[in-house]
Amino acid sequence: MAGNPTPALTDRFSRPLHDLRISVMDRCNFRCPYCMPEATYHEHFRFLEPKERLSFDEIERVARVAVSLGVRKLRLTGGEPLLRPKLPELVARLASIEGVEDIALTTNGVLLERHVRDLKEAGLNRVTVSLDSLDPAVFARMSGGRAQLEPVLEAIDSAAQAGFSGGVKLNTVVQRGLNDAGVEALAERFRHSGVVLRFIEYMDVGTRNHWERAEVVPSRELRERIDVRWPLEPVDAHYRGEVAQRYRYCDGAGEVGFISSVTAPFCGDCSRARLSSEGQLYTCLFASKGTDLRTLLRSDADDAALRDLLAGVWRRRTDRYSEERAASSDAPARRRIEMNYIGG
Repeated sequence: MAGNPTPALTDRFSRPLHDLRISVMDRCNFRCPYCMPEATYHEHFRFLEPKERLSFDEIERVARVAVSLGVRKLRLTGGEPLLRPKLPELVARLASIEGVEDIALTTNGVLLERHVRDLKEAGLNRVTVSLDSLDPAVFARMSGGRAQLEPVLEAIDSAAQAGFSGGVKLNTVVQRGLNDAGVEALAERFRHSGVVLRFIEYMDVGTRNHWERAEVVPSRELRERIDVRWPLEPVDAHYRGEVAQRYRYCDGAGEVGFISSVTAPFCGDCSRARLSSEGQLYTCLFASKGTDLRTLLRSDADDAALRDLLAGVWRRRTDRYSEERAASSDAPARRRIEMNYIGG
């Protein structure tokens, strides 16, 4: 007779643990002003040493235990994850874990083309590329002057042609007065391409980007601008907790999404945990502190101890920062982890 199934692991708001985002590298070859501004992350900034980052063995171990607790989707992030040597090897190891249904990668695209084939063969399901503008001057400004536009566009085309089972998505962070004028150009470029474009409201991630609410362009405004030129209709979410509000072009040209963390928070369905490159587990993108896993991983503790630690952290989780921010415009500022340590 079969035993009773393991009860679903949920937090104090009944949100399941379903997604684990794994930062494999705190460094990045861009200096985007909303994430890693040059003034802070200059040539003398101290990033982690290789021995301080989790090894592939340690990452795989955390992922296996997380999957035993209900995680089904893994996403590799940074910094820029493709700066981590032999990343396809890690993808293959994660793809071999029984119960993993989806492995994705978020990248700025500069190094993507040279790794596309190896990543696909290793078992990567999806690729998300950050692309904030089609204007070369604006693109250069938003990357901190660290990259040119054309190689990124070529990498996006290569990824689209590679045939990833989950396809290719583009993330565009929209900041008023900086790149908001180019929204329609992006939509026009990627209509009919099979690539899904997603516009993200400029968020107060970390404490070093000098975020101001006035620079946020609400998703509703963007949606209305696109709808005027190319009528849109809503699409049902793929699953509970999907961050993007999905729309399709009525003329059949594909799909576009809107991520509205500022104006329409979705904390109530958040099922994501984040593992930093040095082994801190965070239960919110806006968390002020994490839980140290590296010390346990480098001790003689067994997987049962790691499993108990992960489960305990999730069961105690009460994070709902974006909802709290929306409910109180004069809420006091608090320290938050920087995005280059835990990805988006």
